[in-house]
Amino acid sequence: MLSAFVRAFRTPDLRRKLLFTLGIMAIFRFGSFVPTPGVDYVNVRACLEPGTDNSMLGLVNLFSGGALLQLSVFALGVMPYITASIITQLLRVVIPRFEDLHKEGQSGTAVLTQYTRYLTIGLAILQATTIITVARSGNLYTDCNLDILTDDSVVTILLMILTMTAGTGLVMWMGELITERGVGNGMSLLIFTSIASSFPSAFRQIQLADNGWIKLAIFVAISLLVIGLIVFVEQSQRRIPVQYAKRMVGRRMYGGSSTYIPIKINMSGVIPVIFASSLMALPVLAAQFVDDQTTPWVQWVSLNLADPGQNIYIAVYVVLIVFFAHFYTSITFNPDEVADNMKRYGGFIPGIRAGRPTAEYLHYVITRITTAGSIYLAIVALIPTIAFKLMGISTTIPFGGTSLLILVSVGLETVKQIDSQLQQRHYEGFLR
Repeated sequence: MLSAFVRAFRTPDLRRKLLFTLGIMAIFRFGSFVPTPGVDYVNVRACLEPGTDNSMLGLVNLFSGGALLQLSVFALGVMPYITASIITQLLRVVIPRFEDLHKEGQSGTAVLTQYTRYLTIGLAILQATTIITVARSGNLYTDCNLDILTDDSVVTILLMILTMTAGTGLVMWMGELITERGVGNGMSLLIFTSIASSFPSAFRQIQLADNGWIKLAIFVAISLLVIGLIVFVEQSQRRIPVQYAKRMVGRRMYGGSSTYIPIKINMSGVIPVIFASSLMALPVLAAQFVDDQTTPWVQWVSLNLADPGQNIYIAVYVVLIVFFAHFYTSITFNPDEVADNMKRYGGFIPGIRAGRPTAEYLHYVITRITTAGSIYLAIVALIPTIAFKLMGISTTIPFGGTSLLILVSVGLETVKQIDSQLQQRHYEGFLR
């Protein structure tokens, strides 16, 4: 693999793409430390001391590489774009126009991408306003009463909202530049950069704790175990055989070939975990805005939903992951559409009649595989949290299983793309 990596840098075109990608990633990390105008950076750093992190905003802070709680120009990171992309996909089910654009091919996809960009800016304005409101109320950090904003005038607040929104637009543009001119999916690599940047501080925190080296060894062992599980499952797939009948078109014979439909165990990726984590954070976020913290429902939320180690939290979290895994898969994979396309081109599954029986069979297979995939997602998301809590390991990496899932998935996909480009140039790639 190392020799293939060296050959990749020896290829001028591929080396240029890799260096361009690394440069954009470096700029993204630099912007995560540039404070927004109107923010007292000294007080922010003081509030970010270990033990004062806010788990309520852990997911957004994770995807921003810690920029959110630092209130930097890239505070929102890629989260508005991810949310906008998910909403655009969901609207295909509700709005027929969106589904028609999706079926138009490249031209329709370009229009949907433009809609996603507009929606990203709108969500960035909304999220920036929410974050600044929370910062003004003093609830952005736990056990920290320092003044975060140097000035809370209307002009300063508007300038902060404008800066964070512009930062989101710049992050979105950089992600698209990586996709177009670099290697891999731009947004996925920016998320990869954000999550990977949090690991050194987590290792350092564990090392400084009591029995630090022992806990660090346990942390690494559990992480390697989860990574092995992720690689095994993400590379696994169910192959449904498809046979195409021979057809005479003019004087030529077409068809008669055999292929298969690859169905991954986890077709929905990390989206169900993101949905579930976001919904679990909403009650905690709502409780932060209640003045009377002794209200019964606020106390119940604080006891049961604020701590990921609570039994009620785990149970609700698993149910949400299973639900969203089935829901998202049903949107992205349509058995009726696949069956119609197979029938149109003379394809059939051996032993299954074309048309409606094929759609029912695909639906049956997808339901079973998605159930197994959703259970796998729940296990990956919960193993690190439960294990670290039982052994008294405290880390600064929120959603540990989710972060490992994203890192491994993005890494595998990027390596595959580099490998395919090496193969095109007659080099031996990373994968054998």
